[in-house]
Parts: sequence; C-alpha cells; structure tokens
Amino acid sequence: MGKVIYWMNTSIDGYIADPDGGMNFMDPPEDFHQEANDQVRRIEAFLFGRRLYEAMEKPWTEDLGKEGAPAVEREFAQLYKETPRYVFSDTLQTVPEGVTIVRRKDAVSVVTRLKQEIDGTLQLGGPELAASLLDLIDEFWVYAFPVIVGGGKPYLPVREGLLLRLVEHRALASGTMFRRYVRP
Repeated sequence: MGKVIYWMNTSIDGYIADPDGGMNFMDPPEDFHQEANDQVRRIEAFLFGRRLYEAMEKPWTEDLGKEGAPAVEREFAQLYKETPRYVFSDTLQTVPEGVTIVRRKDAVSVVTRLKQEIDGTLQLGGPELAASLLDLIDEFWVYAFPVIVGGGKPYLPVREGLLLRLVEHRALASGTMFRRYVRP
C-alpha cells in the first residue's frame, strides 16, 4: 500500500508564495537541491495541482535539464522526467507524455486507487489540492527556507485544525529546516 506525502517548500512563516504570488524567496541552495534529489529518487509518482504543475513542468523538462545547468539541477530534471506525473485540473486539455490529467471530481477515487496499487510514495504538491485530499495524506513534509515573507499563499489552507506528530526534523547547512509530521 502506498503513502501520500504532502511536500511543499515554505518561508519560515509558513507561506509557499509571497503576497504577489512569487516564489523567488526560495532560491534553493545546493544542499537543498541534493536533498530534493535524494527524496525524489524514492517517489513513485507526483500528484500536482495545476498551478504547481505549470510551475514545475517547463523548467524541469525543458530549461534546467540542459547542458550548462548545474549538475544537481540536471540530475533533478532527469529524475523529474522519469517520474509519472498526475495533474489535477478541470481546465487543462492536453499534457505531454508521462503526465496524466485527473479531473477534480475524480481526485479522491484516483488517489485512493493509486494508494492501493502503488507500493511506495506518492508526492502530493499544491495547497488547494492537498486541502481537498486532506483525509488521504499520510505525512506532511515542510522544507522551510530561512526567510520571512509576511503573507501570501499558506502551506495548507484548511478550515479546521489537524493534530500532527513530529517524527523527523533536521537543519541543512544552508539554514533550510526539514520537518516531517504524521497523524498521531
């Protein structure tokens, strides 16, 4: 049986995007890139909301995998392209090979089926998608970059609290903090 992890990078005040929608405050240092590569090697599939998919797809399939990009970024691009990707969207009509469109009305049933069929980790990304699939998430991963943005898009926009248990935490040399939570 697979497990769903919700993984998003944030500021230390808990935002995935600043008030203008930008994510430039998370200029990832090399130690984070290497950590991300190590984590992605263990992922069986990406489950993305449309906006996160659009932010990831072109850079990692076209731009950063090219010669001249740092080796750690080229490695991530290769891992990204090799990993099946599911994008949850009612507006996208076409996607490249390796990507599957899932309509929002089918999200719960598709993720439930994937958890049953895949013996491994399904990495969920996108705060609205995560909020809609909250009951299917097994772990919550946060990489918090050492910056405060003072507002913007939160890590997880839920309407009620959820008690979690911290099971892992560590600091990277760059100051980025990793925290992993599970349900009690």
